[in-house]
Amino acid sequence: MIDVTASSPVTTALDCVEAAPAAAEPVAVLKTSYSSEEIYALLPHRYPFALVDRVIDYVPGKRAVGIKNVTFNEPHFQGHFPGHPIMPGVLIVEAMAQVGGIVLMQIPGVEGLCVFAGIDKVRFRRPVVPGDQLVMTVELLAIKRLRFGKMHGRAEVDGQLVCEGELMFSVVESATTPQGK
Repeated sequence: MIDVTASSPVTTALDCVEAAPAAAEPVAVLKTSYSSEEIYALLPHRYPFALVDRVIDYVPGKRAVGIKNVTFNEPHFQGHFPGHPIMPGVLIVEAMAQVGGIVLMQIPGVEGLCVFAGIDKVRFRRPVVPGDQLVMTVELLAIKRLRFGKMHGRAEVDGQLVCEGELMFSVVESATTPQGK
């Protein structure tokens, strides 16, 4: 039996709720993933050049990991190559650049259109075919004056390296950006 006297107050599970401040400060939640709709709000690319389906890991100002689900009904497979479809290497590099764009477009002060300024040390290790899921990790290496920079991209399928290299970018002025600026 429990002794309930004035010297031993009874506490309940609700006591801690009542003791909490009424107007708690909202906690900022870091966004670590993006849906295709959220990617469309950040990047200007549209079909057939929207090459990132999802971002599954995002570290602000540092890196992002994106996914491209490769399907047989994509337009480039009609001619590259009939009877033996292979995703063009330039589209793999473009997909990596778009993942990098997710990082760039959220850096405070970066405004405009991010375009290629160059690519270095790009190597292709194996073909990407319909049914593959391309997983691209892109890391920001350097950025200067919020206008020029370099990223390292790596693309894999089933844990096997497909492509990697350095991507240089330039931010150019744009009449409109996805955010409507």
